[in-house]
Amino acid sequence: MKIFLDTANIEEIRKASELGVVDGVTTNPSLIAKEGRRFEDVVKEICSIVDGPISAETVTEMADTMVEEAVRLSKIHPNIVVKIPMTAEGLKAVSECRKRGIKTNVTLIFSANQALLAAKAGANYVSPFVGRLDDNTEYGMDLVERIVSIFHNYVYDTEVIVASVRNPIHVLEAAQMGADIATVPYSVLMQMLKHPLTDIGIQKFLSDWKKVPKE
Repeated sequence: MKIFLDTANIEEIRKASELGVVDGVTTNPSLIAKEGRRFEDVVKEICSIVDGPISAETVTEMADTMVEEAVRLSKIHPNIVVKIPMTAEGLKAVSECRKRGIKTNVTLIFSANQALLAAKAGANYVSPFVGRLDDNTEYGMDLVERIVSIFHNYVYDTEVIVASVRNPIHVLEAAQMGADIATVPYSVLMQMLKHPLTDIGIQKFLSDWKKVPKE
C-alpha cells in the first residue's frame, strides 16, 4: 500500500520525505489556506520535494470551469492529479479530463455508489472520507471494504485513496483491506513509527552497551 501525506505544510513534507516512505501528497483548499502563500507556489514546491502524485483541488462548481482549472493545474507539473468533488458536474469534468489525459482524484466520496460512478467516469483515484463517516456515527472503513471489493470484481484501474484518516488504526485497516493508498496527516505518520516497547528496548540496549569494556 502506498502512503501519501495529507498536508500542504512544506516543513512536514520535507521531514516525512526524508523517511523514505512517502509516495505522494494530497492537498485541499483548507490545507493550502493555512500556509498563507500563493497556491501555485506551494504546489510547485511540493512537487520539487516528492516525486509522486500530488493532488491539487479545483474550486469551482460547473464542469466547464472545472476542466479549465484542471488544464491549468496539470501544466504546473507532470505529477499533478486534479481533485474534483463528487457531483454531477464533477463527473462531467472527470470524463472530459480523461479524454484529455489529465489525471483526476474524485474527492468527498461517502458511498460505494459514488465511487462506482467516479470509476466509470474515468477517475484515476477515488477518496472515501472515513474519518468524517466515523464522526457521523458510521464505520468509515466499511465503505473502503465495499469499494475495494467492487473495483476488484470488475477490474477497474481506479485506485482507492483512504482519506480523512484520523489515527494509525485507519491505516492498518486500509492495508488489511487491500486499499491502494492511505493519505495521512503528518501527526498520524509520526504515530505509526512509534511504540513504547521500541523506546524501552533502545534504552535497554544503550544502557547495556555502556557496561561493555571498550579496551
